[in-house]
This record gives sequence, C-alpha cells and structure tokens, in this order.
Amino acid sequence: MDRLVAYYPEVKSGLVFKNPYQLFVATVLSAQTTDQQVNRITSELFKAAPDIYTLSKMEPMQLEKYVKSCGLYRQKSKSLIAAARIIVEEHNGIIPESFEQLVSLPGVGRKTANVIISSAFGQPALAVDTHVFRVSRRLGLADSTTVELVEEQLKKVIPREHWSESHHRLIAHGRTICHSRKPNCGACFLTDLCPYYKKGGES
Repeated sequence: MDRLVAYYPEVKSGLVFKNPYQLFVATVLSAQTTDQQVNRITSELFKAAPDIYTLSKMEPMQLEKYVKSCGLYRQKSKSLIAAARIIVEEHNGIIPESFEQLVSLPGVGRKTANVIISSAFGQPALAVDTHVFRVSRRLGLADSTTVELVEEQLKKVIPREHWSESHHRLIAHGRTICHSRKPNCGACFLTDLCPYYKKGGES
C-alpha cells in the first residue's frame, strides 16, 4: 500500500459531481459503464434534472433519452426515479448518509453506497468494484470469491483512515497496469510482492 501511495499520490473519483445528489445519480449510472461515459451523460442530464425533486417527477421514458448510451439504461432509469421518490418522500429530499438507508434504495448496492458515503460525505468506506476485487486478490490483500468478503478482508488489512483513498489507488492500478485480460506486469512496481506474478499470471 505504501508503494501504491507513492505511485498514485493524488487520487479521487473519476466521476464529475458538485453535490451528493449528482454523485448519487452518477454512481448508479456507472455500473457497467465507464466514468467518462457517465460524465458525458450527466453533463446533459443535470441540466434537465438539476435536483432530486425534478428527477422524482420524471417518468422512466423521459429519463431514458438522457441515459440511453449507458449500460442497462432502462433498469437504471426506473431505479433512479424510484429512488428519487423515496428520497423526497422519506428523507426530505436529502441523500441519506447511512449505509443501511442507501442500500435500501432501488439500484443501490454495497459498492454504490460505499462510494457515496466516502466521496459525498467524507466517511471512511471501502467500495469494491471490479478493479478493486481483481487487484486486491492478485496482490494477496484478499482471497475471497465474493465482493462482500473481499471488502471485509480489505478492511482488516487496511487502516480505517485509508479505506477511501485505498479504493481509488487500487482502481488506478487496475486501470493503468493490472488490467483484467492482459496485465502489464513488466511495468509493475509490485511484482516482487505479487502472488499473481510469482505464479506466472495464474488467477
């Protein structure tokens, strides 16, 4: 982790947002979609739905035209509007800060909730996306086969105050070097510590 800090000193979310509402929408849209694509979508979407109240009054077909270039856009449109209505009715239009309240919303899983808690509210959280899952297991930081258990393992080996930044650094490493299909081990600064590399690139 010290080496990751040195190699990726400045890390933050790749999503563009100005407030918890915008991050909430962007994070839900980001499943199976790149951050760059989400940013292109939200730059237009937030003009049409600048707040949770406006979003809650939309119908799925209205939202779909803004997010149709996003993976699973029909389901995401339904989930976002349903979640927006719950937030307006039950939380006075304020995005919940509680993990339990967030995961109870349509379209919000553990990863999405942890991203919101961490990036919108500055609370320690460790979201496990595909990059974090892959890289942490290759490096031997975790060995479980489910997202939930990998999250638990990482929280045990990474100090709580570093959870959020470690999430971003593991993502950065997965995007730049430790790719899914063809990891660039020749350019990696962790090969002497990496069980995956020592096994010859075996999963």
